[in-house]
Order: sequence, then structure tokens, then C-alpha cells
Amino acid sequence: MPITVGQDTAKTRKSLTVAGQTVSYYSIAAAEKAGLGDFSRLPAALKVVLENMLRFEDGKTVTTDDIKAFSEWADNGGKANRELAYRPARVLMQDFTGVPAVVDLAAMRDGIVALGGDAQQINPLNPVDLVIDHSVMIDEFGNPRAFQMNVDREYERNMERYQFLKWGQGAFNNFRVVPPGTGICHQVNLEYLAQTVWTDEDQNGEMVAYPDTLVGTDSHTTMINGVAVLGWGVGGIEAEAAMLGQPISMLIPEVVGFELTGKMVEGTTGTDLVLKVVEMLREKGVVGKFVEFYGSGLDHLPLADRATIANMAPEYGATCGFFPIDDETLRYLELTGRDKDRIALVEAYAKENGFWRGPDYDPVYTDTLKLDMGTVVPAISGPKRPQDHINLDAAAKEFHAYVKNFREGRDINGKSEARWEAEGGAPEPVDIPGDQGHHARGFVSTEDSKYQMHDGSIVIASITSCTNTSNPYVMIGAGLVARKARELGLNRKPWVKTSLAPGSKVVTEYLEAAELQDDLDAIGFNLVGYGCTTCIGNSGPLAPEISKCINDNDLIGVSVLSGNRNFEGRISPDVRANYLASPPLVVAYSLVGDMNVDITTEPLGKDKDGNDVYLKDIWPSQKEIADLVQKTVKRESFIEKYGEVFEGDEKWQEVETSEGETYDWPPQSTYVQNPPYFQGMSKDPGTISDIKGARMLALLGDMVTTDHISPAGSFKESTPAGQYLVERQVPVREFNSYGSRRGNHEVMMRGTFANIRIKNEMLDGVEGGYTKGPDGEQTSIFEAAMAYQDQGTPLVVVGGEQYGAGSSRDWAAKGTNLLGVKAVIAESFERIHRSNLVGMGVIPFEFTGGDTRSSLKLTGEETFDITGLEGDIKPQAEVPCTITYADGSTKEITLKSRIDTAIEIEYVEHGGVLHYVLRNLAKSA
Repeated sequence: MPITVGQDTAKTRKSLTVAGQTVSYYSIAAAEKAGLGDFSRLPAALKVVLENMLRFEDGKTVTTDDIKAFSEWADNGGKANRELAYRPARVLMQDFTGVPAVVDLAAMRDGIVALGGDAQQINPLNPVDLVIDHSVMIDEFGNPRAFQMNVDREYERNMERYQFLKWGQGAFNNFRVVPPGTGICHQVNLEYLAQTVWTDEDQNGEMVAYPDTLVGTDSHTTMINGVAVLGWGVGGIEAEAAMLGQPISMLIPEVVGFELTGKMVEGTTGTDLVLKVVEMLREKGVVGKFVEFYGSGLDHLPLADRATIANMAPEYGATCGFFPIDDETLRYLELTGRDKDRIALVEAYAKENGFWRGPDYDPVYTDTLKLDMGTVVPAISGPKRPQDHINLDAAAKEFHAYVKNFREGRDINGKSEARWEAEGGAPEPVDIPGDQGHHARGFVSTEDSKYQMHDGSIVIASITSCTNTSNPYVMIGAGLVARKARELGLNRKPWVKTSLAPGSKVVTEYLEAAELQDDLDAIGFNLVGYGCTTCIGNSGPLAPEISKCINDNDLIGVSVLSGNRNFEGRISPDVRANYLASPPLVVAYSLVGDMNVDITTEPLGKDKDGNDVYLKDIWPSQKEIADLVQKTVKRESFIEKYGEVFEGDEKWQEVETSEGETYDWPPQSTYVQNPPYFQGMSKDPGTISDIKGARMLALLGDMVTTDHISPAGSFKESTPAGQYLVERQVPVREFNSYGSRRGNHEVMMRGTFANIRIKNEMLDGVEGGYTKGPDGEQTSIFEAAMAYQDQGTPLVVVGGEQYGAGSSRDWAAKGTNLLGVKAVIAESFERIHRSNLVGMGVIPFEFTGGDTRSSLKLTGEETFDITGLEGDIKPQAEVPCTITYADGSTKEITLKSRIDTAIEIEYVEHGGVLHYVLRNLAKSA
């Protein structure tokens, strides 16, 4: 479908001829000549947004003042408080977030028909790619049958969802589905879908070149910034609006420049680098900002490492982590099979329009920080936050400290050695005679052996996630560690569940070409599937005897994974401490099986002759790795493996589905249900009302993540979601996961605030999705919310700092809305979740004047009256709130509304962004 460019853009439109083809483009230099400002020292990331304004300038949605604001940004030290209407070129989805998005689109078709419109008005105007990557679960591992058996179970569990997605592929325009078993969406995007510079015909039939941009319904969409494609994660709600032609409302962001110098030293990996970057940027504070990487170090940084850094932007809190176009970008596009003419266009366009990073690249930044890559050391991160960086040689010591604190009732986050020292030194572990310093232990007996498990036993070691499996240097490195370990006679410990889940089939191609897959297989890292697996919580069940030992003895089980997230309760219900590590370290930790071991100084095991084997004995050199990468990672592999990316295997081709413009909702389905958002919707919006007499549903602490609010993993029969399925005769074996059931609002609202590790401070020391109901008795969050709804009582949730960190999942906002929560009051919000709450009509508020839940002595017994919302409320308005305590006393405080822009006020008035879009489409009909 042609792009629609603005009507006031003639003065900036120029032409460029490359490889015999002439294309139009929107020239930043021409905008300067037209007197719109000096843009010469804008960061490349911001020039992408500027080009978007030039291309869509129409005098209404985008004006010349919007364009001039970029010059003012540079003149004002990298700051400008101006709202923009930004239009990304395309949308990327995965199936966990994509199914509910397609459910919403299907429901909107029903809704617009009910309002007198045409179902065909609900169609993506921008290209949408949905990659099915979140549904494969590791039921089988450690043997050659694992891949096929896991794929078979995936189809058994998810057939209803796949039938629905196939319907969507046929019913909607501009909507493609990449079938299961292909890869992870971000790696498929990096290796195939992205073009760096996009081309399309405009409404006049002329070919236009412009920067490739996107939003995605997964927070790690940011990975694509490694190849100079500006993209970030949004909730499904916001993505759906973008599909339907609604611009993304955003303020001109601050851009933090991160200067990289030097080069990585022997023994370190790109994962070590990114874990250090995450720690530094979290400490800096970059929420809601762009980060752009620059400096001489980029000359020595492969694009695979850049993509790893860009991938983890949600972990360091930024909107994106951007790398400008340079020679390495072109080399990667060539390697991964992009068309030669497209690569020539990327180079010519970048140099012509000021996007190229050359030796004279010297933009203005809002702020900067610097890292010499030569100072990076091997590291891991954990036990429950990605930013908790730990030097590898301090990992065992800090795990001991974590166990001691946990056992003594101080459940702390992991801390770096420097932070421990700043606070008086790390606590020493308590030695228990005869137990080697471990606080708890148990024994496992099998037919073959009997062994002890204790606090720190590593029960999951998983090479998983697009973050690292997209990087051939660390994947080849992992294979070489496996080869050297195998040659010496080492193997994984019997209690370790090992798995290898690459992000694309190309990884298997080069591991087999290097003859490393046999070595990985020999120590248990067999292929289990092409998907997110452990990283999203699809680690599958542990062996029953191991699970029983952990739970019977209250052990602190450990996982080590090459992923990007290690939040509480995410990886496995049996695992309390989770550590992020490079793939080679994942292999090494599987050999020792114990987090208490300092693998930098203590032996990993003994060789065939009884000699101690140390990490240095099996660690490959950078040259070994680079030589194998050069030999086995080939352009032809990418061309072959992506040649039929949308075709799928026989299983996908045999999936049968219904046809028709609107979906025939199967009433018996427990996976896909028609949501209530648009049913009975009026043609006109309402108004924002004051919130009076609200009760508190949950009182939460700092760093409450979207995993806490809307978990993705498995759930038990005893939970409200489990009871719902049992009542519908679904056996426990077929429960699947919360993530796979996001197309059913009945399951998801029962799973909201239901993470097994969430702590509601209204209750004393209780973990899980519980609160106090209207009668003051402990009950589930869901049951309490329904009881309050029956009484007509509005609800609020109160939280601490960084509320809503983590994934982009819109169900964290949808579930909050469906439980009857009208407002969330926190000390600060993460970017995506704040936007999602607004998109569902829930108002985010921040405390002001130093007020916190602690200083206000909140217990959950209070009622809240938030006024000043009715009438002409402004973006980020400060409004009064009266708290009435249980004893009848009151306190007046001021809250800051985080409805940040004028258009967001309209969204809330309509009840949400999709309601806004639907009503406007109905009016246009």
C-alpha cells in the first residue's frame, strides 16, 4: 500500500540516483537552506525523527514549528519540550503480544460494524510482521528427540491460537505471519526483515527512500537499533493504533551520548560489555531518553555486539540504544544476504542525508558518559535484576551474601562489589558445620544415582534469547567451550536442565558447519526449539524429583541463562535466583552446577585422568572464535534459511482456519474470546471524572515489573486462572502459560498482579497475588477486585520507584483496567507501562513534594479522593488528593498526572486509544 506523505514538503524533497534507480528523499540539508534551522549537529537517532517530520509535514499534524524545534533542541543543550506526531514505517509483533493485538483488531471490526461503519476500515495501513516465537516450551531436553517433541507439544497446546492467527493473515491487509519454528522476532528482524533504508511508492506513484523505522509489541524491539533502524517497544494497544494510521505521540527526546573507546580484551565477550553498559546507564538514569553510541571504539565493535547492546535498552531503561550507519552496518547487511542494490542505497542515502558516522562525527548530546572497553571484565548479572552487575570473580561471594540476607529476612537485590563496599562491605556467609556453608540442603535419589542439592544448586543452564543467540561470536564461543570440556571428559551435572534455543536457523547452520553442535549435544545442549523459551519463562518443568527436593527443603535454586530478563518468578516457579551470563559461561556453569563455586579460581571438575580442570583450560581465545566465525558464518546461509521464511513446515501448512471479514468467535475456546472493550460502546466519548472514595487494591514496592503485574509463565490449579480453566474441563497438563492465553481476557484478568513473587505490603510477608477484600480478610487480588466492583467502589494501586519496568506487555495495563483500577499512584513510572496505562484509560499519577507510600504511612486501609480532573485538565497537571485514614484523619497531598500530552487527554476521555481510533473511523464512514 503506498505511503501518504505530507502536502507541504516540496521544498525539502530531492532526488538521488543509485545503482541505476532514481528515488526521491526528504533532505535535511534542504530544510536548512529553506531556513528551518541548523540541524548539522543533531545525533543520527534524532535526525531519523526529523526526517519523519519533513516527510509528513502537512501544516496540521506536523508543522514547520515542529521541524524548527529540532534546531532549538541543539541550541538548548539537547532539550526541547515539544510534542510530535511520529509515524513509524512498520510494526513488528510476536505471538504472546500479537494474539491479543489481533483479538483487539477483530473486536474492533465487530465494534465498527455496530457503530454503522465498514469492517474493512479496520485494516493495518502500515506493514505488520508477526513472528510466532514465544510458544515453544522446553518439555524435552538433553537428547536428539528434544526439538521435534517440543514442536509437537507446541502445536498440541496452541492450535486454537494458530488457527486464529491464520484467520488474521487472510482477513487483514498488510499482515504477514512468520510460522513457528523459524526464529525469534528480533533476530528475524535483524537478519532479514530490516532494510536500514526503506523504499516505497507515495500516493503520487513516485518511489521514496527514507529511514527504516518501526515500533514493536515486544520491549526488545530495540535490538534493531544495532543496524541503525530506529525502533522501540510499545504496548499492543499503541501498536494497534499505529497500524491503523494513528501517529505515535511523543516529546522530542533527550539523547544521551555513550562514548565507547578501546577494544575488548582477551577472555571477555559482548555479553560482558552489555552487562556493564546496563549497569552504567541504569545508574545514570535514562528512562524515556534515547541513547546513542559513538566513539572510536565502534571501529572495533562487530554489529552482532552492537545488536546485543541495543537489545537490552529496556534493561537500562532507555527508549532505544542507537548505532549510526557506518562501514560495519554495510558489512553486516552484505553478510546477511541483503540485496546489493539496497546496500548501495543505504550507503549513498546515509552520506547524502547526514546519517553517516565518519571520523568527523561529532553531534550535540543532552548528556554523555564514557567507557573504555579495555576495562570490561567477565561478569554475570543477578539474582533478580539485569542491572545488578557482578564481576565473575565476585559471583560466589555475592551469592553467599544474597543467601545470608534472604535467610535472615532481608530479601535484597544483588549488588555490585563496589556498591557493597560503599555500604560497609558484603556480609560474610554463615558456615554450618558439615554443610560446606550452605544454609539448606536436600537429597535426590534416582534410579542411577543419589546426590545432594543445596542453596545455590544450578538447576537450569540455558542458551536462550535473541540477545545473545544472534551473536555468532558468543555462540561459537559456547560451542568451543563445550568441545574442550568434552575432550577432557567433563559433562553437565545431573541436576542441571540444559537447553539450546537459537533465535534463527542460521545459528544451527553455522554450529553444524563448525562441527560444534555435536560437542554441545554431548554435554546436554541439544536443540530444543527456535524461540524465546527460558528467557520468556518457557523453561518447562524440572524433573519431579528435583522440583520436590527444592520445594520440600525450601532451597534457593539457581538458573543461569544467556537472556535479557531475570525478574522474580519469571524463569521457573522452582527457581528463586536467576543470573544472566554469556553463552560460554552458561556452558561452564552447567559443568560445575553450583553457584557457590568461584569458577575463576576453583576447578570445574576433573578430567579423564583425575586432574583438576579450570575455566582457563576450556576457554577459547578470541582468535579461535574469530577464525571459526569467518569460516562458517556465510552470506549464503542467510539467503537459504530465509528463502521461504513465511512458508512454514507441514504442520503450519496443515493448520485449518475459518474465513470472513469478521471472526466467528468460538464460544468454547479458552484461548481466544471476544474482549469487552468495545461492546455497547457509544458513538461519543465521555469526560474525565474525579475519582472519589477509591480503595487500594495493592500496595507495592520499588521496581515492580510488568512481570509482577502480568506474569507470562505457568500457573497452578489453585490460582483464579487455574480454577477458571478447571471449571471448563481443561486438564492441568493443558494449562499452558499466561502468555499463551493472552487472547482470553477472563484468564488474563485473573492473572493480573498474580506473580508468585509479588509482595503486597498490605499483607505481612505474603508472596503472590493476594490482598484484603472489602471485609478486611485476605483473598486473591481478582476476588477482591470483583467484590469491590459489585459494590461500585473504584480502586487505586500504589507503588514505588520504576513502576512498570520490564516488558512492553499491554496486559499489565489491560488487566489493571478490567479489575476496576482507575489510577496508579507511584513514585516514578517506566516509559512503556505509563503509556499503556493511558492507552487503557487508567490514569498514572506520581507523588510530589517528597511524598512516598512510606512517608504517608499507607497500609491499604485508606480511601482516596483525587479531584481536579474534570473540565480543562492540562498535560502533566498537578491535582489535589485527599487521603482518609482508617481512624478518620485526612491528609491533603498533590499528585502529578502523567497524562503527558494533549492527545493522551483525549485518549483517556474516550476510555482508551483504541476507543478514540474506533470512534474517529466510524465518524469518517
